[in-house]
Amino acid sequence: MSLLTRVRRLPTQRRRAVRDDPAAGENLGGTPGGAADDGPGAAGRTKHSVRSRLATVLAALLVLLALTAPYDFGRLTPGAFVRIPLEALLVVALLLALPPRGSRLVATLAGVALGLLGVLKLLDLAFSASLSRAFDLVLDWALLDEAFGFVSESFGRPGAVGAAVGLALVAVALPVLVTLSVLRLSRLVVRHHTGTTRVVAAMVVVWVACAAFGVQVAPGVPVADTSATTLANGHGFQVRLRLNDRKTFSAAIGADAFRDTPGDQLLTALRGKDVVVAFVESYGRDAVEDPEFAPQVGAVLDDGTSRLRSAGFAAQSGFLTSPTFGGGSWLAHATLLSGLWIDNDQRHRTLLASDRMTLGGAFRRADWQTVGVMPAVTRAWPEGAFYGYDRFYDANTLAYRGPKFSFGTMPDQYTLSSWQRLEQAKQDGPAVMAEIALVSSHSPWTPVPRLIDWTDVGDGAIFRDAAGGAKGATRRSTTRIRADYRRSIEYTLSTLISYVETYGDDDLVFVFLGDHQPAPVITGQNASHDVPITIITRDRAVLDRISGWGWQDGLKPGPQAPVWRMDAFRDRFLTAFGP
Repeated sequence: MSLLTRVRRLPTQRRRAVRDDPAAGENLGGTPGGAADDGPGAAGRTKHSVRSRLATVLAALLVLLALTAPYDFGRLTPGAFVRIPLEALLVVALLLALPPRGSRLVATLAGVALGLLGVLKLLDLAFSASLSRAFDLVLDWALLDEAFGFVSESFGRPGAVGAAVGLALVAVALPVLVTLSVLRLSRLVVRHHTGTTRVVAAMVVVWVACAAFGVQVAPGVPVADTSATTLANGHGFQVRLRLNDRKTFSAAIGADAFRDTPGDQLLTALRGKDVVVAFVESYGRDAVEDPEFAPQVGAVLDDGTSRLRSAGFAAQSGFLTSPTFGGGSWLAHATLLSGLWIDNDQRHRTLLASDRMTLGGAFRRADWQTVGVMPAVTRAWPEGAFYGYDRFYDANTLAYRGPKFSFGTMPDQYTLSSWQRLEQAKQDGPAVMAEIALVSSHSPWTPVPRLIDWTDVGDGAIFRDAAGGAKGATRRSTTRIRADYRRSIEYTLSTLISYVETYGDDDLVFVFLGDHQPAPVITGQNASHDVPITIITRDRAVLDRISGWGWQDGLKPGPQAPVWRMDAFRDRFLTAFGP
């Protein structure tokens, strides 16, 4: 080869080397004699190369996180990220097989899809951590407004606005960043065609071997991963299910065995009784069975059983399976009162638009006065029209003048005291059926006030002195949150027992139950949806009517107590106390 030919070919060789290895450009970019260029230009190229490589590493990490991150909070462990995503191998293989323009299009589409999948994973993680279920693409957008209200009530409006802005930024930024990262990596893949092909072939072999032998680093998380496809298919099936559910549920609403039952044939065994159905927020099965809570909560219930027995009362208890977990109390209320399984907001809206007879509606048809006591309702509540209360008390009409306890607008003792003063103390008029929602045990489970003498409750101002150090929600350890949850349940149960002991009479039938289990931060993962339910009365004939239910004596249901779905309660109750 002549000297002239060599000089002409050198730039071409240099360009090929740079194309195959960007870092080689630094070594080939020296002086004509081959010596390295130690001037300012070399330093600039070095910095640029470092930044470029760092950006590539960050892009790879972001894409890997988006692909391998679990979408179930219970599986969010370091070992869960040790996976080989089959979807990534297939996309890389496709990029290698396509011409440049086609590979850019595929990379862009794959990046957008992966970014949106990342947002969906974050939503699933949040919902599994708080409600122990996945995010519902059709129905759960409305819950974001509820979440804003909860954060605003518990932590203040600035915190809620900040959280909303942060969520919006993540929802926009994540797909953009993931798409840019995939495009950057795709260029690297195409540039190193031969090496990438060998790596992908080796990873496919490893993936097949891991799949064949079921290799797992974290329990329940296979290394041979197809979770991205599983997640997309699962949510696609969920969307189809929701679209078909409305017709099915509408038919269920019309199938009501008590729809045409005359009022004089309803609830005949409870004539003259004041009946209270009280929902205790977040009072789940774990409260009476988890070793961390059961000794103290059980002691309150056992002591209450003894005290009420001394006052002439008897009680029986069992379990109901709630349609919701960690939140969504309105779904549990609607399920118990309607006798229908209301496990999502679409069913709830359909129910509210129907003429389904609720448990309260049955009492009203049988000439009871019906009353709703909802201290957490602070604005317009359209559900009230469906439930058809003769009288309704919300946070405004209850006129509480004491301090606020985080999410709870007022202590449960004040709520029950107001019910007694406004309704139970009246000596004339027909019997009353009341639905009461008690909220002192609502998340985020901040400290609750002390139980005080009922005659001192007044307008609630006294709770400023009985707060016991209760403040707004602050940053706390999980151990502290769990302890505060237990204390809030103890407080509400003690308040209920004291109320019946103080104001109960021969004509009171008091039913109290949990609406749902608390969030997984309290129960852990995979807890049941069961909640305790108890009936208290002095009239033994009332309990004789439910002797066939198999419920256990006392305020605390044991491990062998029967469990029904919550939607079964309405019909069983109407049957037991009918003619």
